[in-house]
Amino acid sequence: MERNQSPYVYEPNAEGVRNFHIGDILSITTGRLVSPRRMDGVYDILNYMTGDDLFTHQLIRAAEECAPALREQHPDLADVDVPEEFHGEEHVAKWLGDLVARYGESRVVMPLGPEDHTVMDPIQEAHLMGFGNKVIPLEIPPEEPEADY
Repeated sequence: MERNQSPYVYEPNAEGVRNFHIGDILSITTGRLVSPRRMDGVYDILNYMTGDDLFTHQLIRAAEECAPALREQHPDLADVDVPEEFHGEEHVAKWLGDLVARYGESRVVMPLGPEDHTVMDPIQEAHLMGFGNKVIPLEIPPEEPEADY
């Protein structure tokens, strides 16, 4: 499988299905940030699974939508015991390394069906979350093309 710039980003196969690092998957199923790409891994797997382009405040809702599907797709990862506390990046890397040796580095992840994800306008969702007048949409007019003289 071809990889792009990061060693943990896998290109889609012929059917458009992608593999994700088990740390990306466990970040969603456990609620603990253990992706080797940190938040990039979280955004990547959630955007892929939902087919959406999520904003930060939408990640929790998307993770709640995706976690059951990931648990169903990878039931053996339910046995993974996540430490209550990690003692630095080396601890996370060693813990993940042990998991990779046991379960493999990556897994195929299937996207959600359209009925399993609620698409919401990010500004409207922010208002619904109580941000109210703190979110001010900014409309930028299109640039005028430069005249040729």
